[in-house]
Amino acid sequence: MMTGPGTNTYLFGNEQVAVLDPGPKIERHIKMIQEVSGAPIRWILVTHTHPDHSPAAIKLAAMTGAELLGMPAPEGKQQDKTFVADRVLEDGDKLATAEFVLEAVHTPGHASNHLCYRHVAKNWLFTGDHVIDGSTVVINPPDGNMKHYLQSLRRVRQLQCDALVPGHGEIIEDPGPAIDWLINHRLEREDKVRASLADNPNLTTRGLVPYVYEDVDSRLHALAERSLLAHLLKLEDDALAERAGDRWRQVQTD
Repeated sequence: MMTGPGTNTYLFGNEQVAVLDPGPKIERHIKMIQEVSGAPIRWILVTHTHPDHSPAAIKLAAMTGAELLGMPAPEGKQQDKTFVADRVLEDGDKLATAEFVLEAVHTPGHASNHLCYRHVAKNWLFTGDHVIDGSTVVINPPDGNMKHYLQSLRRVRQLQCDALVPGHGEIIEDPGPAIDWLINHRLEREDKVRASLADNPNLTTRGLVPYVYEDVDSRLHALAERSLLAHLLKLEDDALAERAGDRWRQVQTD
C-alpha cells in the first residue's frame, strides 16, 4: 500500500552495470534485473535498508559477484539486516567508473542511513524515499527524524539538481518547487500540531491524530500517528512542546 506503483530499480552503464535499489526479494524481479542489464552487474547500491528497497541485494550479489555499497542498517524491526555493505559509503563518496560517476549524498530523516545518489554528468539526484513523486513519506521515529528530514530537504534544494529521480513514481523535472512544497507542507503540518496542542492539551498522540490529520483518511491514522510523533519530537527538541508520560502539551513562549 505504501509503495504506490512499486519500488523503482535503476540500472547504470552499458559495459559494466550498477544497480540501485534492487527492491524486495521477488524472484521474477531479480531475474528481470539480470535480463535487462545486458552486461555484467558489478555494483549494487541501496538508498536505505527498508524492506521495499534492499532485501534483493544480497541474493543478486550472490548470483553476480557484485559489490554491495551503502550504509549499514540501523536498529529497528523495519530494517533489512541482511544487507551488509562491502563498501560503506559516507557523504561525498563516489562510485567512479569509465561510464558514469555516482556521488553519495547523506540525507537522514526518513531513515538515518538514507543516501541519495547524484549522477554527476547529468546532475540528476536519485532520491530513494527522501523525495518521491506524488506523495509524502512517513517519518517513523525513533530512526525517522523530522528535524533531520527538513535539514536534508534544504540541503538537496541547495544542490540545484536538474531532476529528481525517486524510488517511487516518475521523474521530477522541476526539483525546486517540488522540494519547496514538501518543506512548506511539513511546516504547515507542524503549525497544525502546535495549534492542536494549544486547543487540546494533555492528549496522547492517538488522541491528537484526528485534530492534526482530519484531512487524511482515518484508515491511515495509524501511519499518520508515526509522523505526528516525529513532529512532536522536533517541537520538543525546539523547546516548543513537552510531555508528561505519553501526553503532550504546548510550551508557552514569550
